[in-house]
Amino acid sequence: MNVIFTIIHIFGLVTIGFSALMATCLMTSLISHDGATIAFFEGTGITLLLGALMFFPTLRTPKKVSRQTSFLLVSMTWSLIPAFCTLPLIIYMPEISFLDAYFETVSGVTTTGATILSGVDHLPMSINLWRHELNWIAGMGIIIFAVAILPMLGIGGMQLFKAETPGAVKESDLPPRIAQTAKALWMVYAGYTLACIVALKLAGMSWFDAVCHAFAAMSLGGFSTHDNNVGFFNSLSIEMVLTVFQLLAAINFATHFIAIRKRSLKPYAVDMEARGFLLLVLGSCAATAAVLWQKGTYPDYFTALRHATFNLVTIATDCGFASQDFNQWPIFVPMWMLFLSCISASSGSTGGGIRMIRTIILLKQSRLELYKFIHPSSIKPLKIGDNIVNTQIITSVTGFIFLYFICIVILVFLLLLSGLDFTTAFSAIIACFNNAGPGLNQVGPATNYASLTDFQTSVCIIAMLLGRVQIFSMIILFVPEFWKK
Repeated sequence: MNVIFTIIHIFGLVTIGFSALMATCLMTSLISHDGATIAFFEGTGITLLLGALMFFPTLRTPKKVSRQTSFLLVSMTWSLIPAFCTLPLIIYMPEISFLDAYFETVSGVTTTGATILSGVDHLPMSINLWRHELNWIAGMGIIIFAVAILPMLGIGGMQLFKAETPGAVKESDLPPRIAQTAKALWMVYAGYTLACIVALKLAGMSWFDAVCHAFAAMSLGGFSTHDNNVGFFNSLSIEMVLTVFQLLAAINFATHFIAIRKRSLKPYAVDMEARGFLLLVLGSCAATAAVLWQKGTYPDYFTALRHATFNLVTIATDCGFASQDFNQWPIFVPMWMLFLSCISASSGSTGGGIRMIRTIILLKQSRLELYKFIHPSSIKPLKIGDNIVNTQIITSVTGFIFLYFICIVILVFLLLLSGLDFTTAFSAIIACFNNAGPGLNQVGPATNYASLTDFQTSVCIIAMLLGRVQIFSMIILFVPEFWKK
């Protein structure tokens, strides 16, 4: 019984926190007189009341959290908090169903950026701010989740975190306590967000657009205040600013922290994961620009390079902005972009997918197996930088990647069974599972997910949640052995 009360207590605290976040949009609505004041007043009140009813009666509950409780709590938080977040949307727009509103808020808190809303340009300022705040606070949450929560769950801890950021991160580089590390990474995240806001303002955005797009860029969330997304601005300078900050957001924030503290770019050069990410993504920009130019999509290479760079970076980093309808490009390019969304983002970043470190480990392990096939008596450990990767991590990575592809296959077949064409079904699941946003065909960048049926929408919601919690935290709940003492 104490376990249940502990879960209720912690979840109530998180709910109160989101009511405070909702209150900032209430203040925005009051100041701007945008017509959504009642929606946020009622939404904030209901969320605060329910959170308080969960939190205060359980204050004296022992706070000891078992591994089972931790996993359950993580899955509950990611799954149920979006339900509270739907309140302003449902109250202000009673014409949308709960499922559609839930899809929108799940997309926000998982930093996916897929949307079912049309006429975003005409939404109240507070509603648009709410969508982007969900992106930003969830992006922050991913960092805290990776550094502070996962160690509590007993699936890696700081040792695994440092093993996933080899070379640049050493024992003395990060603060010694998990809470201090989370605070340090939060400061970097907030500082980069502020820098992005200022840069976007100088590039030509209004202050409000700059805040919203900076929130979406640093969280790699992809929401926009316009139906035409970043294409609305048609500005090279804005695209360049967003490209830079999306690349920064997809690099491990521990590497950023160390680079800032040492006032040196060397940590980026030493970090194999950052090097691999930048080489792969920037090299792909140059190559896909050549494809678009040769196919006649754009009249010259530099125009092709501009549009290929922005749209490829935004999908590869799992952000989800769009400045062009890349659904109309030669199919190789958008498919390559979706492939990059699976593997590019670094661990400890706000991106999704397999993560670059797992890709590197898998490639090195494959090469090591070939070496052992040629030299069966040799003993050669797998190393990343100067660090030896232990067998437990290799096994975990292999298991994760297997589950990753199995989940995608099952979800794609479910969408195919529902009547979607293959390109739409495949791209929708890849985009949702990697939290990348737009797919192709029916869910391409020129449209949205509103045309999907309730069943198809539900499948995409499952994909977003599984992708954000990195599969294990949710699937483990359905393994009977996990619940045995």
